[in-house]
Amino acid sequence: MKVARDLLKTYHFERHLGDTIIRREPIGVCALISPWNWPVQTPVIKAIYGLAAGCTLIMKPSDASPVSAIVLAEIFEKAGVPQGVFNLIIGRGRDVGAAMASHPDIDLVSFTGSTQAGAQVGEAAARTIKRVSLELGGKSANIVLMDADLEKAARWNIQRCFFNTGQSCHAPSRMLVHESQMDAVVPYLVDEVARYRLGDPKDPETTMGPVVNQAQFDSIQRHIQIGIDEGAQLACGGTGKPDGRNQGFFVKPTVFSGVSPDMTIAREEIFGPVLAVIPYKTEQQALDIANDSIYGLGGYVFGGDRKKAYDFASGLRAGRICFNGAATNSLTPMGGYKQSGIGRSMGSVGLEEYLEIKSVYGFDEEASRLPEFTF
Repeated sequence: MKVARDLLKTYHFERHLGDTIIRREPIGVCALISPWNWPVQTPVIKAIYGLAAGCTLIMKPSDASPVSAIVLAEIFEKAGVPQGVFNLIIGRGRDVGAAMASHPDIDLVSFTGSTQAGAQVGEAAARTIKRVSLELGGKSANIVLMDADLEKAARWNIQRCFFNTGQSCHAPSRMLVHESQMDAVVPYLVDEVARYRLGDPKDPETTMGPVVNQAQFDSIQRHIQIGIDEGAQLACGGTGKPDGRNQGFFVKPTVFSGVSPDMTIAREEIFGPVLAVIPYKTEQQALDIANDSIYGLGGYVFGGDRKKAYDFASGLRAGRICFNGAATNSLTPMGGYKQSGIGRSMGSVGLEEYLEIKSVYGFDEEASRLPEFTF
């Protein structure tokens, strides 16, 4: 919440261009629909920027993870958010989410979830011509250039791809490695996978828990089997539950090597701890493979020559690119290209998702003063 609060100290809701005031005003009533995989982070990001903009909010969490949103609502109440400014409603997306997206009194819908569900939200919202902000699926590529530190790139890729049991839209679930380095990189990947300790998430020794539910488990199993059937080389993992984990929706952390770009596991979002390692011949081919996706949420580049890697990263069609495992910045925009979404969250660009623009003509700079804020 601090980032949104601090942004208000420097953000100009009014700017002048000649004798015109360009003013940004709260868009109005905002429907916030959040997913189950980040049940605290995503609702908080949506809410703090909506509140900072001066909007009223209606939050609908995933019906698979509603408790976190209930706790968040209690926190807002204790913090003194005025009654009616933050509202919580719980229900299934096909019922409650659809009603929110199509309601004529909703001015903006901010949705995070699958691309399929996002398309339905956008279609429903279009009937009443409201603004839509969508953060959707991803099949992000991590391109390992030939001068990269292979071990660092491999171990980081496993850690980032399998974080949250692989249930992350920004996961680098495609790893592109030069064909001459495939044999060298796979052992690092397998060794990093072997370091995971699967078990109860409440156990401090656990480093990977189960996936969210039976449906997600079944989907991941189906994709792993498809990878085997289509001829990808199974470096580790596979179908079925890990040894000793018959209770709970545990998945074997799985790495496929020798994956071709046209295979299902290289194209579809699996949303589980499954990595597809794809060989490339030239950097141009690597760029083409990385961009040959309906998604464009995240991208990752590992390399030794910083300028060369930057030039390569500039060619990626994705909303967020990280070099050599760099951490992201919460003040910068987050969102995707292509079917990974519309709009951005976080930072000043994220704040502006919740603002309308008004041009007021005939006033010079002295005619209007910026509003004073109290913190």
